[in-house]
Amino acid sequence: MQSFEELLDHSTTIHGHICAGQVIGVRMAMIGLREIKISDPKGSERKKFYVLVEIDRCATDAIQSVTGCTLGKRSLKWLDYGIMAATFVHLETGKAVRITAREESRELAKKYGPEVEGKYQQQLEAYRIMPEEELFKIEEVAITIPPADMPGRPLKRVQCQECGDWVQDCREVAKEGRLLCKSCAHGRYYQVLS
Repeated sequence: MQSFEELLDHSTTIHGHICAGQVIGVRMAMIGLREIKISDPKGSERKKFYVLVEIDRCATDAIQSVTGCTLGKRSLKWLDYGIMAATFVHLETGKAVRITAREESRELAKKYGPEVEGKYQQQLEAYRIMPEEELFKIEEVAITIPPADMPGRPLKRVQCQECGDWVQDCREVAKEGRLLCKSCAHGRYYQVLS
């Protein structure tokens, strides 16, 4: 695997700017891969693991950049929990680790960069060197990934009996004896204008 600085440079290019979230995400991904024993995430081991992220912020771009996992490859799953955390799962061994950024690390940044001006710049610099046990909570966890969420071809496709859209990966909803897409079953997030 590349060095932290090389991974951070690549992540910054993809994300568009350097920030504390990039540093956290790169370090989180490196630790997660280490803990589940993945050393070639974009090469020979690219199909052996799965990542669940719990926030849609900068760190998620960094995790995607380091691991090569994406929504489109179905190797990255976003759970809208609003927590700066990610779980790394080895699909063959079942080993899983959840890594959470510690809130108290924000204040600890002063200890690691007292000469750095500005809170955000101080965090950016401190998170690069802060010991991982002060920056993260690392927990071994058990997780079951439903077959419909696994990478690979869709398990099935079903046509919505209301609007006609095709629903993949067991996301259809049975309602009043009909199979529907989530929009028809629960309401749309959009309004059709024409």
